[in-house]
Amino acid sequence: MYDKFPFIAVGAEDECMLGWTTIAARIAADAQRINAQFVCIETYPGADSASILDHLSQSHVYGRVFHTLDLLKSPSDINEMLKQCLTDDPVFGQMNNVIMRDFIDPEKFASTQRELFSTDCLALIVGPGASLITPTKRLIVYADMARWELQMRQRRNLIGNLGADNLNERASLKYKRAFFVDWRAADRLKQDLLDEIDFLLDTNAVDTPKLITGDAFRRGLALAARRPFRVVPFFDPGPWGGHWMERVCNLPTEDKPNHAWCFDCVPEENSLLLGFGEQRVEIPAIDLVFQHPRELLGESIFTRFGAEFPIRFDFLDTMGGGNLSLQVHPLTPYIREHFGMNYTQDESYYMLDAEGDATVYLGLREGIDRDAMARDFESAQEGKIEFPATKYVNQFSARKHDHFLIPAGTIHCSGRNSMVLEISATPYIFTFKLWDWGRLGLDGRPRPVHLKHGLANIQWDRTTKFVESSLINHFQPVASGEGWREERTGLHELEFIETRRHWFTGKVEHNTQDTVHVLNLVEGTEAIVESPTGAFDPFLVHYAETFIVPAAVGAYTVRPHGPSVGMECATMLAFVRC
Repeated sequence: MYDKFPFIAVGAEDECMLGWTTIAARIAADAQRINAQFVCIETYPGADSASILDHLSQSHVYGRVFHTLDLLKSPSDINEMLKQCLTDDPVFGQMNNVIMRDFIDPEKFASTQRELFSTDCLALIVGPGASLITPTKRLIVYADMARWELQMRQRRNLIGNLGADNLNERASLKYKRAFFVDWRAADRLKQDLLDEIDFLLDTNAVDTPKLITGDAFRRGLALAARRPFRVVPFFDPGPWGGHWMERVCNLPTEDKPNHAWCFDCVPEENSLLLGFGEQRVEIPAIDLVFQHPRELLGESIFTRFGAEFPIRFDFLDTMGGGNLSLQVHPLTPYIREHFGMNYTQDESYYMLDAEGDATVYLGLREGIDRDAMARDFESAQEGKIEFPATKYVNQFSARKHDHFLIPAGTIHCSGRNSMVLEISATPYIFTFKLWDWGRLGLDGRPRPVHLKHGLANIQWDRTTKFVESSLINHFQPVASGEGWREERTGLHELEFIETRRHWFTGKVEHNTQDTVHVLNLVEGTEAIVESPTGAFDPFLVHYAETFIVPAAVGAYTVRPHGPSVGMECATMLAFVRC
């Protein structure tokens, strides 16, 4: 029953315009209606701006047509500009303050402006940074793109990076550059435009472009900010991947060797689907975080983190697969000093399911020789030995509904035959692999290992006694009532995320208390989320589905529904500690 395409019902089908002929006519008509001098099609990096320009310019109402990719600095100049923030590392870069204007050649920019302002005819400007050229007398169309679709285009060598001549570069390097630079710069500009855009253009499905008004787009975001919702999950194979999600989430198996990952609640990476009758318009979920951060996150979280969603839920499937890489996450001072991030990836593994031989590697064994361990890591990386993991690292049996807490600096990984709901903070991609069991990635290349970073962050006092007393199944009863009970399950006191598990056969009352809630139905087939005051429509969730309850919701209830009535259900709830 897992829903792979959840959506938010926003309006009627006739509010969504389909096809280039209809879209081009509507944009041109509105530009003439408001007496605009410029039509700016601001495209997110990776959207096919050349194709968009070609389709829209065929309406023959434009006296001038400009493509902003012609205004960019040379690839060599852009490479030099980004050299420091991208670094030589194949995975990690530096967080930075690069903006879209930095990619544009000042002389070309000034020349284009002179040409534009020298005539009164309607001009069409398409591409990244189009809105920067003309501050007034304009109609703005934002051509947004889903992050997952961008990654798929990178892998198929359909797109390179903004201003780069790197179409055929490895997808992982294109992703790194987009992650640290292109998408950051585009998002900074997007935040300035969200209140102003006249239309939202969805070209995620190449042959089915869709257009909605800016008002309809903003109405959809406003609805999402005040009701429970789900983002659109995406799934990906990996060298250790398993097959549990294929069964539970009804995934195709013919074109993938396995399914290792699911991002089920990572608003920076996932999409939102806005429903207009039978039509679905796909937008990045981060748009909601940008547009309604206070309503979504709560005032205190917004003050602390800004317009960032600090909680991440994802799935790690090793059922019939292999071990994850042995790894460690950076400490907060380290990630701040070396990568420009203000917080780190504290996390936990909640076991959605486990076979009888499932294990979790967590923390160091008592009395190990750290120098010998470092030498063995180096020898393993050089291919001289297999790293003797159990000589240095604890290996604990894992059962369904166990919860393993993993504060930053703790060496860890999930073993084979596990289905993990990973609950963590969201500091992007900073995971230091220490040992990858001597295997290759799906691309046939060794996956990058970061021993120097990893060894600098391992907390050598996180040994067996500490792990057993503080990090495994740290369940504490909190409250109970008729048909329900609540347990505190972590996270560790060093972490800013609190997790609670509710077991229930009846109605459980919740209140966001002005902080965003993220939940997953970890037991039971179906539950229903309701507002005691009818503030939002009843919201159905199914087993293993993650859902977000914005801070603005306040009071809400969860109870078994449909086939789960009369059965005991359970949710895992995460929120930021005040």
